[in-house]
Amino acid sequence: VGNDSFGNDYADNLKKNGISTAFVGQTTDAATGTASIIVDSEGQNVIVIVPGANLLLNVEDLKRASDVICKAKVVVCQLEITPAVSLEALKMARASGVKTLFNPAPALADLDPQFYTYSDIFCCNETEAEILTGIPVGNLEDAEKVGRMLLERGCKLVIVTLGAEGCMMISGDEPIPKHVPAGKVRAVDTTGAGDSFVGALAFYLAYYPKLSMEEMIRKSNCVASVSVQAPGTQSSYPYRKDLPQDLF
Repeated sequence: VGNDSFGNDYADNLKKNGISTAFVGQTTDAATGTASIIVDSEGQNVIVIVPGANLLLNVEDLKRASDVICKAKVVVCQLEITPAVSLEALKMARASGVKTLFNPAPALADLDPQFYTYSDIFCCNETEAEILTGIPVGNLEDAEKVGRMLLERGCKLVIVTLGAEGCMMISGDEPIPKHVPAGKVRAVDTTGAGDSFVGALAFYLAYYPKLSMEEMIRKSNCVASVSVQAPGTQSSYPYRKDLPQDLF
């Protein structure tokens, strides 16, 4: 993050929520990356991302954190840092037998093919799926086409998130796609729903590995559903008390 008020706020928020900041660096070479978000009356959003210090994260930073990465239960990567750095993190994790979860956000049409083979779980939304494959996703059949194409590219297990419709899951071991629906809620702000889903899935992979993938996805859907019922992307922490107890 940058050495500015946004960077200070991010670091303080992580500490407040009990998250280690041992490898969070501040730099004077760039401002903290930001996102301008517009939310309509239905809770849907449009986001303009303005990258900054996040793009300065490099492989040397990864090496300094290699002990933590290689001893993790799950490593999550996406594309708000330089793609080559994310790919290197996935490779480091895979070499140490760490489960890898990749979310191609924001998506790139020319994504390095190695991302598909180094991701144990490849999770994308409808927009990202279309950018990656050229297939517009308007229903479950479209999601299945995307899933099969990504399996052909080397993915082991593909999850396509479908907003209010839940998710579609397909894997090499279970080639018949499975739809995991989401509960119906009134969305106030859908910003961060995908992040909530991915974060929840990583949590279940790490701490409840004996659950079936379908059950992990169902629970992650539920967490994402809770996240859209309040405005903002950093307001979900107080909502833990409102989460159904069977999530834990």
